[in-house]
This record gives sequence, C-alpha cells and structure tokens, in this order.
Amino acid sequence: MAKVSVYNMEGNEVGTIELSDAVFGVEIKENLVHQAVIKQLADSRQGTQKAKTRGEVSGGGRKPWRQKGTGHARQGSTRAPQWTGGGTVFAPVPRDYSFKMNRKERQAALKSVLTDKVQNNKFLVMDELKFDEPKTKSMKKVLEALKVEDALLIIGKDSDHVVKSARNLEEIGTTAPECINVFDMLKYDTIIATKSSVASIEEVYA
Repeated sequence: MAKVSVYNMEGNEVGTIELSDAVFGVEIKENLVHQAVIKQLADSRQGTQKAKTRGEVSGGGRKPWRQKGTGHARQGSTRAPQWTGGGTVFAPVPRDYSFKMNRKERQAALKSVLTDKVQNNKFLVMDELKFDEPKTKSMKKVLEALKVEDALLIIGKDSDHVVKSARNLEEIGTTAPECINVFDMLKYDTIIATKSSVASIEEVYA
C-alpha cells in the first residue's frame, strides 16, 4: 500500500495514511484514460448545429432558364449550392456525439489517473478542510500553506463554505468523491482530498 502524508490547514504534517492499492496502486492504462477524456468531451457536445440542404431551402421550383442558347451555364435549380441562397453540401444535422464506454473501463481510467497523481506526489491528503464562513482569503491561505497553486479539491458533505470560498479562484475546482472524473483530475495539477473523502473514494471505486 502507498503511504502518503496527512496535512492540516496550516500546512503541517500531522500523520500518514495508507492508500488502497485497489484504487491508488493499479496499472496505469493510458489508452483508457485517453478514451475517457474523449468520451467526456463528446458527451458534453450539444450536437444541435443544423444547416439546410438543397432540398430544404426555399425557391428554385423551376429551371431558371432554358438549357441552351442563352450564353449562361446550364442550371437546373436556384436551390443548388453554387447559387446565393442555395442549400449547403453535406449540411450538418443534429446528432448525438456520445459513445459507450464500459463501466470497468471507466473505473480503470479513473484509477489510473489517481495512481499517477500519487506516484508523482500530486495527491495531497488533509485531516480536514472546513471554514466557519465562506471566505476566498481563507482558502488562499490554506493553499499557500500547502504550496499549491492549481488544485482540484475533493470534499465531502457539509462543505458549502469550502465550495463558496474556492469558487472565485480560477485555478481551483471542487467536487465530491462520488463525482470525480478523469477530465477534471487531469485538468488540475494537484488533487487535494480530505481523509474522509479518501475513505469514500476507496469505498466507491475499490
């Protein structure tokens, strides 16, 4: 089992914690991590873009001029793509960009990222993280004590003050243990989790 230090809100080491190898010590599978990121980005696409084909634009009900003798190029309809106001060739239509990824593959990708963060000392554990009132200055003070500038905070229930204290900081994100995803964990340089959050992660994903 990997053993990492536990810090308090002043940035002091107050103990250690053992992380489960079933979640934080797996074989890193880069192909599944890549696929999970692509899936999340695809799932977030609205897929609502639409343009009209020549069969959908108005006008062009008859041949604009006779086939020969006018000095013009032959034309069959003013709905054709080369005409102003004509239809679009291979026009985009609304579609669903999402695709299926097996649950075990998703979990393997998630565990791979967690393992990589632990191996590169980018996974910090805190004994607790709570504020009496929402204050951005308080959050900044904690991050400075931990010497972290860019981080994803994994926090449990009753953390409204923490969320509100972090939301004005562009370089900080917050999420719950059951809502962690590959894209967000890769987006931020460091992951900061409370001891209770680590227990929740191991319970959900082990």
